[in-house]
Amino acid sequence: MKLEGKTALITGAGRGIGKGCALALARHGAKVIINDRPDSPDLELAVAEIEAVGGEPIPIESDVFSREGCENLLRKTLLVVDSVDILVSNPALSVRQNFLDFDPDLFERIIQATMIGGFHMSQLVARHMVEQQKGGKIVFISSVHAEMPYRTAVAYNAAKAGLNHMAKTIARELVPHKINVNIIEPGWIDTDGERESFPEIDIEAQGATLPWQRLGTPADIGNAVAFLASDDADYITGTILRVDGGYIHKDT
Repeated sequence: MKLEGKTALITGAGRGIGKGCALALARHGAKVIINDRPDSPDLELAVAEIEAVGGEPIPIESDVFSREGCENLLRKTLLVVDSVDILVSNPALSVRQNFLDFDPDLFERIIQATMIGGFHMSQLVARHMVEQQKGGKIVFISSVHAEMPYRTAVAYNAAKAGLNHMAKTIARELVPHKINVNIIEPGWIDTDGERESFPEIDIEAQGATLPWQRLGTPADIGNAVAFLASDDADYITGTILRVDGGYIHKDT
């Protein structure tokens, strides 16, 4: 129970990687505030899964793609808990289009949701942590897309690359406050979203071609987050931890 007595706020926790992070943190004893967009069909199911592993989740709906939504989320969070010790920043929007045909408005929306939303939430929570004077842990969920220029993903690639550099800069600035800031780069993860995009037969077949011979799972990412959020990672900050089963080396 490495995180007993800690409170963690996880954005985008209704399903997929965010839910995997919430489950792992709850298993390690943290009280978890789980966020998803307003009217999300997933949040209630996530609550039930976290309760099933002994957690006490508090669901809060808010749109963390905007500054107003991030402020709303933190305000509602601090109405039910005294402080936030851990932030898992997991906002993302990914839509694929060819570069020559990419909708400019969509490009800006993906950058806003995936990188700028992360700025807003982390700044607000970091200010709270500084006021509390207890240190803290911030973990950004990035992607191997930050390093691999996948075709048809120009906006998402750029957003994740920018997120990485932004997070490392934040880490340097928050060192005096003993707030650890780190980044996790998932590889190809088996999530509901992936299964909506690709037939199950393709998911299984592609998983077998990867170096680790399977796709990653939300639990794989959650376990890494639980480590970075714990005191075991006290001397780690500004680091990118790739959790991809060797996927980034697949074609080399």
